[in-house]
Amino acid sequence: MMFNWLKRYMPRSLYARAALILILPIVMLQLVVTTAFIQRHFEGVTDQMTRAVSREINLVVDAVNDLDQGPPQDAELAEVLDLLDIDLRFDVPDPGENLRRWFDFSGIVVIRTLNEYVPGVVRVDLPNNRRMRVYVETNRGLAQIEFERKRASARNPHQMLVVMVSFGILMTVISFLYMRNQLRPITRLSRAAEAFGRGRHVAYSPGGAIEVRAAGNAFLDMRSRIERQIEQRTMMLSGVSHDLRTPLTRLKLGLSLLDDEDVEPLVRDVEDMQRLLDEFLSFAKGASEGDVEDIDPVALVRGLVEDSARGGSKITLGNVSGEGNLPLREIGLKRAIENLIGNAVRYGTNAKVSVELSNKFLRIRVEDDGPGIPPEDREEAVKPFARLEPARNQNRGLGVGLGLAIAADIARAHGGVLRLGESETMGGLCADIVIAR
Repeated sequence: MMFNWLKRYMPRSLYARAALILILPIVMLQLVVTTAFIQRHFEGVTDQMTRAVSREINLVVDAVNDLDQGPPQDAELAEVLDLLDIDLRFDVPDPGENLRRWFDFSGIVVIRTLNEYVPGVVRVDLPNNRRMRVYVETNRGLAQIEFERKRASARNPHQMLVVMVSFGILMTVISFLYMRNQLRPITRLSRAAEAFGRGRHVAYSPGGAIEVRAAGNAFLDMRSRIERQIEQRTMMLSGVSHDLRTPLTRLKLGLSLLDDEDVEPLVRDVEDMQRLLDEFLSFAKGASEGDVEDIDPVALVRGLVEDSARGGSKITLGNVSGEGNLPLREIGLKRAIENLIGNAVRYGTNAKVSVELSNKFLRIRVEDDGPGIPPEDREEAVKPFARLEPARNQNRGLGVGLGLAIAADIARAHGGVLRLGESETMGGLCADIVIAR
């Protein structure tokens, strides 16, 4: 619970999370090793080397302070300077404050140690990595002592950092390549499952680790069972609907021989039964009819609205935005839109169809000015064979409650959803088919 605030900042994709799991330990290891290295190398080693240099500087200062005792001391000083490889100068200007480059962290330790172990230090000058100068007060005035920088601090201390960073990057790249190969079977499984949810069959064979193979085999078994179930349902309903057409045809033939006055109610019942069988057959076909192909949903909707308007329905084309093609089942989507339009013109006086196509989704909206559906009944309305009472079924003819169910089934087969609400502009039902791109 205490880390819930961190979830909003965590990556959502599997690749990003795996990369974070991979890179974070390497970065932490680099920080720990770098901190330990700086502590040991920059401070410990530099302090020891600077102490040794401090003793040499004190020896030179003592030799300079003994110069007033006679010429023999001049020779001894020259010998000391030559032995220690130190340059000594007098009569130098006031040096001012200590000098070092901002990134020279070992210089901090050098200056601190020299001030601690060399009495009379005025200034420490660290201009580069090659030479350094120390200004010290002596009996002969201010003296400048110059020698090689490598005697006070380790040479090229950044090399270990460069090596650590370089090998860290190399190991990260190698681990990322290996991780990508391990995650590839998971992404393939995800694409196959997503395609199956949108009504498309994508070839897939399990691969990768044992757990991923097990999940892949389970997905294939599940897909096979669902496909068999859909096929059996389709065959059963299609067979029943097809077999019932024969006796209905015989009934029509027999009724055509009777007098019109007596046969009219019976003919109407037979026509209702024929319409019910057609709806059953449409429901049996479901959303699997037709192949997935790139179609223009805006042109499809515009054509359906024009056809309905020519047929006498009071329907108009509303707001249309966006353009482009989407991989859809044209026959299934057409049937879903026709069902929504049929419901709108059946239960309302006027209807309006709108289309919105963006980079993220496709939305097809059908609105009417009818009685609508109460919020508590909308979930029930999309179930097969659901018939709502009383407003939407009074004097509207016989129905079996499959129109919205077929539209919802087709929307789900495309990876979308059917949403029912209240129309803000027309006051009746607002039905949206929303399909993610």
